[in-house]
Amino acid sequence: MEPRNSANPSPQLPKTAYSVSQVTTKKKRSQGKIRLNHIPQTLASTHPLNANFDSAHLTIGAGVAIFHVATARVVLCYHPVLKHWFLPKGRRDVNEETARGAEREGFEEVAPRPHQIPYPCNIPADDRPCHKIFKSGYRNRLLPIPIRHRQPDPQSSSSSSTKPHFVTEPVWTQLAPVSDFSQYHLFWYITETVPPEIEASMPPPIQGNSYQQPAAYPKEMTLSQRIALEPEGYEPPRHENSGVDTDEALYEPTLLPVESAIEKLRESSVSADVVRKGWATIYLRREIEDNDRLK
Repeated sequence: MEPRNSANPSPQLPKTAYSVSQVTTKKKRSQGKIRLNHIPQTLASTHPLNANFDSAHLTIGAGVAIFHVATARVVLCYHPVLKHWFLPKGRRDVNEETARGAEREGFEEVAPRPHQIPYPCNIPADDRPCHKIFKSGYRNRLLPIPIRHRQPDPQSSSSSSTKPHFVTEPVWTQLAPVSDFSQYHLFWYITETVPPEIEASMPPPIQGNSYQQPAAYPKEMTLSQRIALEPEGYEPPRHENSGVDTDEALYEPTLLPVESAIEKLRESSVSADVVRKGWATIYLRREIEDNDRLK
């Protein structure tokens, strides 16, 4: 299959109930104003708190919503024993950057057995940041998106520009007890399936081998250009043997439409809001880029 016709500068993103339209008038386009404070969010953040954990009592993990942008689908995993859907997540490795750990956990990991999940019963299953979750088998990489955040950006001058920057910061963070003596800190990121050319350039995963990180999303590439790298009807491959446990054969991750994924994750859960916010900001990035192209 050949890539899409690059002569079309603006292939359309599929529109969903969670696609946010922020650029709606000619006046707004001419002024270049894009607002980020109306991204749909159904959950409120917890009030800020003071808490202290030494290294022996803290586990840091990361999870991802892996989007196939061209078809408005996201990777979901299903646990047939616990009978619930969830996003890939797990512990980062020692000395590993958390964002890189998020990509790796989205691609590989092991499945939990029911008796290995030590969370209190009052924590909903969809919001348990379990530290042993199986792989999805989909290669993925961080996708820069326009989100509100509080991290300093030395390359940006808020007084001279109204254009939001695309960042790869976590969209949600969760704290949950692993036990009476250990705390779990989970960061949620937005990633995308990798283009066919990168898939073809990487060797197949071999169980037990170290994780190979795909090339990062190019800084100057627009979403339109990214979608054009895929032929019509392209399906991102799911790799076997990317995890480290034979029990993983019992589980089948799958790409689901955004609306269906949010419903299966329970609309009021953090996981569902990760998907909701992820797709809304992807759609918003596309509108920002279209706005810049029309100037």
